[in-house]
Amino acid sequence: MAVDERSLTSRDFPVHWPVLTRWKDNDMFGHLNNAVYYELFDTAINAWINTSADVDPVTAPWLGVVAESGCRYFAELAFPDPLVVGLAVTRLGTSSVTYRLSVFAPDTDAAPVAAVGHWVHVYVDRTTRRPVPIPDAIRAVLAGAVVD
Repeated sequence: MAVDERSLTSRDFPVHWPVLTRWKDNDMFGHLNNAVYYELFDTAINAWINTSADVDPVTAPWLGVVAESGCRYFAELAFPDPLVVGLAVTRLGTSSVTYRLSVFAPDTDAAPVAAVGHWVHVYVDRTTRRPVPIPDAIRAVLAGAVVD
């Protein structure tokens, strides 16, 4: 059964990563530019993995590349709002992981989501760019955020 993304709240995301907005994030309409959401998603995913797993993404023989991404917007956000990116793993494969992501206000129990995105990382060999299994240290971190 498909998830009704509009009904998701902060409770539906096992990982909450705080992010700050910047003056330059607003567009000419006075709200966060749509491209900023992708930056927030990318920052939250990589910061969470890099601070939770004992790996150095700069020197590792593999890397996670974005194979797919998307976002649906439900409410406007703007600088100087402090925000939270919610992360959930919806699929944990051999060489790829699919995330459901959201953006919401901090410090609110069951905060409604302002946007919901999806993101697919495929782990590849740094040299050949061929898929490789997700490294064990990262897989262990990801497993803690798996949802149905």
